[in-house]
Amino acid sequence: MNRAFLLAAAVVAVAISMPAAAGDAEAGEAKSAPCAGCHGAQGKAMIPTYPHLAGQNAAYLVESMKAYRDNARTGGMAAVMKAPVMALSDEDLADLAAYYSQL
Repeated sequence: MNRAFLLAAAVVAVAISMPAAAGDAEAGEAKSAPCAGCHGAQGKAMIPTYPHLAGQNAAYLVESMKAYRDNARTGGMAAVMKAPVMALSDEDLADLAAYYSQL
């Protein structure tokens, strides 16, 4: 392999692993009220089949919500999650992820 290829591959790998944009945790807290019904006021779900959001990895939360919103995730609770995330922008998702990840 030549150096140019290895350098390009390294740049792509780093770009893929970087979060899209850091969200605003304070804004995320203000937007989190609809989430609390299922995931708890502090991101700790009271219903065993619903996941805790508190302390989750922000990038994971963003990608999960995008997948529900964009119909890329269809199993499990996809039908329940689709409605709440449909109207959320990428900024909203980043803000919510920032909030829940720091709890």
